[in-house]
Amino acid sequence: MPELVPPVFVADALARRAARTPDRTAYVFLADGEDEQGRLTYAELHAKARAIAAALHRSLRPGERALLLDPPGLDFVAAFFGCLLAGVIAVPAYPPRSPRRMPRLLSILADARPAAVLAAGAALRRMRGWLERTPEATALSWLATDELDPAPAGWEPPATDGDAVAFLQYTSGSTATPKGVMVTQANLAHNQWVIQQACGHTEESVFVSWLPVYHDLGLIGNLLQATWVGAPCVLMAPVAFLQSPVRWLRAISRYRGTTSGGPDFAYDLCVHKVPPAEIATLDLSSWQVAFNGAEPVREVTLARFAEAFAPAGFRPGALYPCYGLAEATLMVSGGRPGAETVVREVDGRRLVGCGRVLADLEVAIVGPDTGVLCPPGGVGEIWVAGGSVARGYWNRPE
Repeated sequence: MPELVPPVFVADALARRAARTPDRTAYVFLADGEDEQGRLTYAELHAKARAIAAALHRSLRPGERALLLDPPGLDFVAAFFGCLLAGVIAVPAYPPRSPRRMPRLLSILADARPAAVLAAGAALRRMRGWLERTPEATALSWLATDELDPAPAGWEPPATDGDAVAFLQYTSGSTATPKGVMVTQANLAHNQWVIQQACGHTEESVFVSWLPVYHDLGLIGNLLQATWVGAPCVLMAPVAFLQSPVRWLRAISRYRGTTSGGPDFAYDLCVHKVPPAEIATLDLSSWQVAFNGAEPVREVTLARFAEAFAPAGFRPGALYPCYGLAEATLMVSGGRPGAETVVREVDGRRLVGCGRVLADLEVAIVGPDTGVLCPPGGVGEIWVAGGSVARGYWNRPE
């Protein structure tokens, strides 16, 4: 059953879990998408996050930025929670694998102007060797998050300010310079509550994710939602899934995952890359919320996936098309778990419905040139209002 009184902020959720269920598994990381590289209980995670928060508190002021450059793994989880506890603005960024792939990171550095870089020791030293040659990194301090002493006895993190920016979610930047969406502590908590209400998540849920934790769908919809409701979360690197999509499904089968998903292409990839012999080894009957979002949801993909994986116990009612955007923290609309997918024809095209507008949010469909509300069934821009809508873009007053 959901808790009668939800946490106030995400950092509060972690403290609550560490106090109430300290020995319960919080996160598992599968190094190659198959073998466990590490586990963290809620107590262990809270202790690591407190150590990071105390170190940040000694050298950074609340509201200063910290760049998170961990590769996929549990070190990133602790670093993000450490920033939340310290009131330091987290700036998650994908660590490039070579100096030749630095342009996006340098753009983020120039815009966010972080005071510190956080990563586990080996990753930190590698990135430091590359970044110290650039003018954007001259004033940075470097914090190896796996080499810290525990937080001093009796140390308490500063009180959380709901209006304070929790993290900067940088947009993809595929067609322009990346922009940092300012997600406040209150935005983050509001959307966690929205997701929980929409999907019916509880402590009995089990999350499985291959999605990048540097972007909203993987970070907010999986990693943070798990701690918000007190459920375990199994993580793997995106490349592990892309190299062998069956690894994702094996993890759901092995850990009895109830919530997992990704963009439409992920389901299509599974249909084309997982042979019947592999499907016969899977048990997907535990999967209750197979969310599909972040790109257009195609009717043919849903149908093919449901048909292909029915022999493994997958139920069509688990398919969960949804809609969201970084500027609204993450989730805006979604259906009811177990409900039949709605498909309608609009202007000669068959479109998959992404559910209803979720609790405490408002949506208007308006003409892009006029700003006037469209008639029922009309096509236009999506305007969103509510507690999840972010403050704006960092360094871009509008």
